[in-house]
Amino acid sequence: MTSHRLGIVGLGVISAAYLDTLAGTESVVITAVADLDAARARSVAAGLPAARALTVAELLASDEVDTVLNLTTPAAHTEIALGALAQGKQVYGEKPLAVTLAEGRSILAATHAGLRVGSAPDTVLGTGIQTARAAIDDGLIGRPVAASAVMVSPGHEFWHPNPDFYYREGGGPLFDMGPYYITALIHLLGPIRSVTGASSRPHENRVIRTGPRAGESIPVFVDTHVTGVLEHDSGALSTITMSFDSTATVASPIEVHGTDGTLAVGDPNTFDGPTSLRRVNDGGFHTLDPLAGYVDGARGIGLLDQIRTPPRAVARANGELALHVLDVMESLQRAATEGRRIDTTTTAERPAPVPLTPRAEWLGAIDSHGRTIRH
Repeated sequence: MTSHRLGIVGLGVISAAYLDTLAGTESVVITAVADLDAARARSVAAGLPAARALTVAELLASDEVDTVLNLTTPAAHTEIALGALAQGKQVYGEKPLAVTLAEGRSILAATHAGLRVGSAPDTVLGTGIQTARAAIDDGLIGRPVAASAVMVSPGHEFWHPNPDFYYREGGGPLFDMGPYYITALIHLLGPIRSVTGASSRPHENRVIRTGPRAGESIPVFVDTHVTGVLEHDSGALSTITMSFDSTATVASPIEVHGTDGTLAVGDPNTFDGPTSLRRVNDGGFHTLDPLAGYVDGARGIGLLDQIRTPPRAVARANGELALHVLDVMESLQRAATEGRRIDTTTTAERPAPVPLTPRAEWLGAIDSHGRTIRH
């Protein structure tokens, strides 16, 4: 069978990571690319044997595209997703699903039979988070009762040459980094029914530190330190801190505490962060060998998972999960602003766990008989 045909909209910094994965797989062929910078689109297309550089409108309407990979900035996620769905295309996009919950709902409402919407992060499908999940599901920490998620950095202006959108609606530490941590917490502990929180904005402007715009001041429109408590349907409580206002932390990115033990979990923005376990009466933490997940995962594995998921099954990086994550983030912002507990209005099933899958298998879609699967 022929490969699944992919069109990519948005060829900024993150696109290189996706191209590194997808250009070498057996499951997809990149047939079209588009960017507001037409010269950039032509340059990328020149390095892809089957791709044409198109305008965004041409790509969305193309009969040679089955799925649109949406790598635009958050403010454009909804427009591109709705445009692709209207043309009968499946969609997989960078996080967050949309800037607002209302926009996210409109994307899912526009899906119809045979179409799927998926969204990053897919880092949670790697051996890091999946090993932690397997340990929890196997009862290694007893009944989970609490978790913590911590991300502290000085801000993206220290490494990104054009960090403006990180400080606009749809950005900030919560909407930019929160999807990794909240999605991981849902994989580990299930959906979230309510939130409380607080937030602050110490700086009204930021100074770009790298690239041709170094020294330029940019305005900040969102809170840059957000903290909260997430109440899971299971009764477990997760505390979360997302900050662009400090230097670093020695806290584990995620810890999960159970009645019989604690897991220290690696960075959910990576695929294979180590997971360590300490049980009651143990002398200390010991690192677990990988128990589950896509080995040596890379950005784009969530899209491959979506393409390879049978029609009646639910892909792991699915739109309903992304909508629930968006709901949690927007509710946390409201809770911080209004000073009260907010109930979420969506839910999502924990995605199916990922069996331990070698890189050669997921990259080439090799079946149990050693044959390459093509879609």
